[in-house]
Amino acid sequence: MAALGVDKIKNLIEKINLVEDLGSRDLENPEGAGLDLRLGEIFKIEGETFLGEEKRKTVSHVSVAKYDPSKPTTFTVKPGEFYLVQTIEKINLPDYLVATFHPRSTLLRSGVWLLTTQAAPGYKGPLNFGLKNMGGCSVKIELGARIVHVIFWEVSGKGSSYRGQWQGGRVTTDKEEKQI
Repeated sequence: MAALGVDKIKNLIEKINLVEDLGSRDLENPEGAGLDLRLGEIFKIEGETFLGEEKRKTVSHVSVAKYDPSKPTTFTVKPGEFYLVQTIEKINLPDYLVATFHPRSTLLRSGVWLLTTQAAPGYKGPLNFGLKNMGGCSVKIELGARIVHVIFWEVSGKGSSYRGQWQGGRVTTDKEEKQI
């Protein structure tokens, strides 16, 4: 696999809408070998999770803060608190690309862990991550702030398109469901 450079990423944004709702900073002047994505919504989770061989049921979620470009909003994450967060941006991966995510270093320097995964070829929608304050100080984050760096990789050889139930950015399950 080879990571795409920003020239190829910008071309794919225009050609296939690789990333929707990208902030002007990254659309006009991206940095590094990918793009920075912004904090769009924060969810508190509650309840219990079950993860079985065939079935699963996740916790429930409640939105506690949502990005509104017309009014700056900050959210404080206290030591030990955990939230699910969702990006403003949506991605539309073709079958020949996979995306990996890396927290912005300011989060790490502040004691905040952004728990990420990968997005499989064919995934379309906003992205969800875990956010936990592992430090000893409260951290104030403005919604709309850049929190994660995405790198796009070409898949060499035959891959398979994402067929999971998280397509479209679903945050948690509504009830127990059979895993695909």
